[in-house]
Amino acid sequence: MQKILSLLFIITFSTNVFAQNTFKAIIKNEKTNELLIGVSVLLKGTQNGTTSDDKGFAELKNIPNGKQTIIIKSVGFEENEKTILFPQSDTIAIFLEPSSEELEEVKIVSSTRSSRNIKDIPTRIEGIPLADLEEKSVMQPGNIKMLVSEIAGVQTQQTSQVSGSASIRIQGLDGKYTQLLQDGFPLYSGFASGLSVLQIPPLNFKRVEVIKGSTSTLYGGGAIAGLIDLITKEPTDQREISFLANTNQTKALDLSGFYSERYKKTGLTIYASGNFQKSYDNNNDGFSDIPKYSRYSISPKFFYYPSDNTTFSFGINAGFEKRKGGDLQVIKNKADAIHSFFETNNTNRYSTQAKFEKTFANKNILTIKNSIGYFNRTIERPTYNFEGQNVATFSEANYLIPKEKSEWNLGANFISDNFKQVNTVASRLDYFSSAFGIFAQNNLRVSKKFIVESGLRFDLTNSNTLFVLPRLSLLYKMTDKLTSRIGGGLGYKTPTIFSEDAEEKAFQNINPLDLLKVSPEKSYGLNADITYKTIIVEDINFSINQLFFYTRINNPLVLNAVTGTNNFSFENANGNIEAKGFETTIKFRLEDISYFIGYTYTDVNRNCNNVSSVNPLTAKHHLNIDIMYELNEKLRIGYELFYVGQQYLSDNEKVRDYWVAGVSTEYKFKHFSLFLNLENFLDTRQSKWESMYSGTIQNPQFREVYTPADGFIFNGGFKIRL
Repeated sequence: MQKILSLLFIITFSTNVFAQNTFKAIIKNEKTNELLIGVSVLLKGTQNGTTSDDKGFAELKNIPNGKQTIIIKSVGFEENEKTILFPQSDTIAIFLEPSSEELEEVKIVSSTRSSRNIKDIPTRIEGIPLADLEEKSVMQPGNIKMLVSEIAGVQTQQTSQVSGSASIRIQGLDGKYTQLLQDGFPLYSGFASGLSVLQIPPLNFKRVEVIKGSTSTLYGGGAIAGLIDLITKEPTDQREISFLANTNQTKALDLSGFYSERYKKTGLTIYASGNFQKSYDNNNDGFSDIPKYSRYSISPKFFYYPSDNTTFSFGINAGFEKRKGGDLQVIKNKADAIHSFFETNNTNRYSTQAKFEKTFANKNILTIKNSIGYFNRTIERPTYNFEGQNVATFSEANYLIPKEKSEWNLGANFISDNFKQVNTVASRLDYFSSAFGIFAQNNLRVSKKFIVESGLRFDLTNSNTLFVLPRLSLLYKMTDKLTSRIGGGLGYKTPTIFSEDAEEKAFQNINPLDLLKVSPEKSYGLNADITYKTIIVEDINFSINQLFFYTRINNPLVLNAVTGTNNFSFENANGNIEAKGFETTIKFRLEDISYFIGYTYTDVNRNCNNVSSVNPLTAKHHLNIDIMYELNEKLRIGYELFYVGQQYLSDNEKVRDYWVAGVSTEYKFKHFSLFLNLENFLDTRQSKWESMYSGTIQNPQFREVYTPADGFIFNGGFKIRL
């Protein structure tokens, strides 16, 4: 018996020793070949794990014999699984592919026209990666209103209750000071801006870049508050086909599809959508809170690659929409002597985007691009009609010299905007503006820790006004975890009739611009921030950013009532608009749960004609909390909570604060996913607290909108990916 027990002990001991294998690996970034620190390495099905050290080396012990699966994962990278037959003792190299969330590794050319990574660019750039875009595309597939409104410091302001038109505000400044781009091209400016966020679906975007503060050095007039650049997908060797269908309880239907593929020397992307909505009255006052509309969009884009270093692309965007709001009986074709109020917005838009890009042997890049946009819009009310046509052009040549220490960006562009009022009236609101600009920007790596970005632009407008626009940004990397950016510059905005105030009035009773009496608005601004990023423990990735901002616009163009008449006229106010405040954003991820907390304090004042007042519809306090749970890349559950503080209306009336909460879910199969969302399930809306109009049903005077107008939305659908 003793011999048997001894034999069993020896066998057991030998087996245990034999089973104690060790996995050794060097882990690197697949795109940059950099060593990765703090990467989790786990034996699948067990709690046996470790992390890579400061040299990217990971050693995982106590691995049994046989075929075993090792899981390698890190925040911002695609999870990697390796199946290895043990015993084996080699040290292997593992390369992790950056996921769409790892914005640090994205090379930004569109917004900053730089070849460097975001982490090496002094200009502060915020991004919405593909993973977040896919989440938002199933929450509100018809437009980008929700997408941009969830960015800290960015607000979408509804300017018409009946038509639902809205503008984008950055850091509390009116929408006319924000520039909206697509792939670096100006998009939907002028007459189109009031409906722009409602007519851009998000399915074909791969990321969104946001720069807050003046960016006039690169983009000229209009980028005083900042810019939002919508970057679309490009064809790859792997074909992509996706289709989305969505509906909700307000009788909306969204259908959209996207196709992308590269065929050796050529490539093609096609996006098409149809969005339909029946009029919806959530407070039973007889007027639409969501207007009736039908919209069709198509955007084909062709790519040609004559060589590995040369790309030519040409795209067409076309969109057609009929939108009608107002009295529900009128919308349902049951108008009578009492029920007669309505507002229709019929729009047609076409635009082209052409781009040529060549990389030379010395890595210098020449980019030439051109876009032409045509927009026609008709606004009709019972006793009023307004129709206009807007033709905008953009042409640019840009030469990038990306040296390791000093990168130069040289360019010239020409921008024009031509609006003509079509309907016959005594005084038309026609106007034309153009600007020719040249610019130079330098990104200088002074040391490993200190980078300076400086730029200078000269713009000559059609009124023979010369603008000199310098800009300076500094980046200081105090440690690997702590960085700081500070930047500022000058900006300007040429006079235009297209503003939030004019949009709210549907351009009725507005006098034409008198260019002999009005002058461009000029501004200067400053942003400063500090960012701390770290891995607290093995699975907790934490970052916090603190931003401070200040912008001043001198002699702003405002819409004032003309004494003794019912008309309004644009005039330069004697004074300024000051926007100042700060943003605090916190992000951290614990295993399968990610958290985002954003708080914005915005203090915007109009100091005009010796009178100081708070900028209308600008809350001082905004809070955004986003919690996302993802299980095995299949189940996604998100919870969002927003707080908006008290605001002042245009007549200086103080209105209440409010909370908005939402839940979104999506379950993914291999080529198919189902989604279900409860947006604004608290049913927060202005009509719960007050009447949305005064006067008569025939001639209603609508309140300014300061909360969500649509209330609770329950939507769901499916997405197919092939």
